[in-house]
Amino acid sequence: MKDKRILYVSSEVVPYLAENEVSLMSYDVPKMVNDQGGQIRIFMPRYGNINERRHQLHEVIRLSGMNLVVNDLDMPLIIKVASIPKERIQVYFIDNDEYFKRKATFADEEGVMYPDNDERAIFFAKGVVETVKKLNWVPDIIHVHGWMAAMLPVYMKHFYKNEALFSDTKIVTSVYSQSFDTNLDAEMINKVKMDGVPEDAVSDLEIPNFENIMKATIKHSDAVIIASTGVSSSLTKYIESSGKPFLPFVPKDAFAEAYSNFYNNEVL
Repeated sequence: MKDKRILYVSSEVVPYLAENEVSLMSYDVPKMVNDQGGQIRIFMPRYGNINERRHQLHEVIRLSGMNLVVNDLDMPLIIKVASIPKERIQVYFIDNDEYFKRKATFADEEGVMYPDNDERAIFFAKGVVETVKKLNWVPDIIHVHGWMAAMLPVYMKHFYKNEALFSDTKIVTSVYSQSFDTNLDAEMINKVKMDGVPEDAVSDLEIPNFENIMKATIKHSDAVIIASTGVSSSLTKYIESSGKPFLPFVPKDAFAEAYSNFYNNEVL
């Protein structure tokens, strides 16, 4: 992977959030590429339960300040950055007081999913792309982890389809086990359509549950990794029949070689 540029876009990353299959792989895979001499960037949301002082987050003024339109509303974009200790890995945080200040990730203290999670996902996707454009950093691969990052492939293939910066960039999505049981806002498909995404491209979002959101993501990705043993049989069959290159689940002790081979032989 030497000198390859890979952008990791994730819902969760350790050490900033608790360990789970998404947050651990969102750290382990970039570290692996970094160790092999690749160039990486990681993006994640700046949830309110991330301790900014402990992790030494600071705002990047030159990257902050623009407004992103979500559901016909202007939402200010704030960019913060930190470095993972000992790894020389920079993590960029997408922030907005309206969407990410609350002291939890996806659900309130009663376990009820936030009603604006769909808008948070749209804002996160747009915020990542706009920031990478400002950095003028051209990734060979964008690797998506977790459902909060799931709108990025959709927006890359439609809203940002004419961006020359990404003309040769490939999108890989890692699919994990189901992480919520409810539906996101029923208007999600209409909010995405407001950004010029054709209805037939995101028809899965008519019922925006976890599986349908992941189907929309897979449809707009160039390659797929099954990153969990808990992926449903129906979603696994969807991946297998998609016609896209895919990597079946690989145990953690063997993922480094498998992922490197997949990047090099199936994606690039």
